[in-house]
Amino acid sequence: MVLDNIRNAVSKFLSGGGTYERAIKEFIRDLQRELLRADVNVKMVFELTRSIEKRAREERPPPGLSRREWFLKIVYDELTKLFGGNREPQLLPPKVPWVILLVGVQGSGKTTTAGKLALYYSRRGYKVGLVSTDTYRPGAYEQLKTLAEKTGALFYGEKSGRPEEIALRGVKLLKGRGAEIIIIDTAGRHGYGQESALLDEMKRIADLVKPDDVVLVIDAAIGQKAYDLAKRFHEATPIGSIIVTKMDGTARGGGALAAVAATGAQIKFIGTGEKIEELEKFNPARFVSRLLGMGDIESLLEKIKALENAERLEREAEDAIKGKVTMRTIYHQLQGMRKMGTLSKILELIPGAGFILSKLDESKLRLSEEKIKKWLAIIESMTYEELDNPEIINRRRIRRLALGSGTSPEDVRELLTYYKNFKNLMKRLRRDRSLLRRLGLGV
Repeated sequence: MVLDNIRNAVSKFLSGGGTYERAIKEFIRDLQRELLRADVNVKMVFELTRSIEKRAREERPPPGLSRREWFLKIVYDELTKLFGGNREPQLLPPKVPWVILLVGVQGSGKTTTAGKLALYYSRRGYKVGLVSTDTYRPGAYEQLKTLAEKTGALFYGEKSGRPEEIALRGVKLLKGRGAEIIIIDTAGRHGYGQESALLDEMKRIADLVKPDDVVLVIDAAIGQKAYDLAKRFHEATPIGSIIVTKMDGTARGGGALAAVAATGAQIKFIGTGEKIEELEKFNPARFVSRLLGMGDIESLLEKIKALENAERLEREAEDAIKGKVTMRTIYHQLQGMRKMGTLSKILELIPGAGFILSKLDESKLRLSEEKIKKWLAIIESMTYEELDNPEIINRRRIRRLALGSGTSPEDVRELLTYYKNFKNLMKRLRRDRSLLRRLGLGV
């Protein structure tokens, strides 16, 4: 209902009559009402709307956009900032083995989330292990064991004993069996207000096991209380991140997301249903697009991106010729090819490059749409280290990337060959430009 009402407000704003100033006031009022209904903190709502109104008064739309379209872009930007901004969460581990410690109050969906994470990483080619340390809740051991069987993960657990010692034994055993990602499920506590015991246990396990990431699992239905819980957690461990569960219908989910984002702890995933597949990477911009109504906001953002893309492509093409070529360069180039057609069209953005390009054979760098889709999927499965330094991708990494992207090792090798060819082409362009400068042609 809340989402529907915000989408209706967007539609009314874009198509409605009356003066621009009056339309803004009505939209702001509607947005405030719906965010408060979604349990977003009152102070945060009024700070948000003040910022929107200030920008609407002071900023002028770029050429090609109406004032109403630009106002909606301001709303989109400010809401995205409210729900965490444009920080990209690091979902794939920078190294293996990688140990994740899950904590959360009882009923937050922690054990189910452990199974969802196991499936998420298994599908991306990692060998996953699950460790059960919950000796309090009847059935916790059996539940996680069943999830391990469903996802093909390794399993270790004990039905009694000290949780920190169980966790340590489990991690050692699963590492010995080749697990690359190990997820430790811990006991919860009976609801909000009982976090002291939870944090004490978390610290004991963390001190002994030394996990690489400690993740707090929060139920979206607790609304604004998420702020206190996330804040205490975030103060207790500097390596904390967040998963918000049960985002499949609660009107208070916005309150939980906004409250968590306000602590500075990063939201990595949201659970969107009970099924084991229903885990999504949290993307504030995508969440806001959904909030505002995909049709209206997506078409507007495409229009704005078209104005921004030419500048970005020009910068990246210039950087590539200067020798700054990574797999991120290839990713943006492949996306550009979808819109602009060929590599030549992208490189032509550089003043003077046309003379050099006329001498090059581009046939080796021409790609089909099917190949572009496969290669984009492969690049999206890479770690940050692999994106910035593709030369480290060896046979084991190739196999993992193929599994994670639903492609073949041959597809990955073809992409790496393309990267090398592109890098060599950029070196040649750089040499030619240097020669032309020496000849006084000013390229």
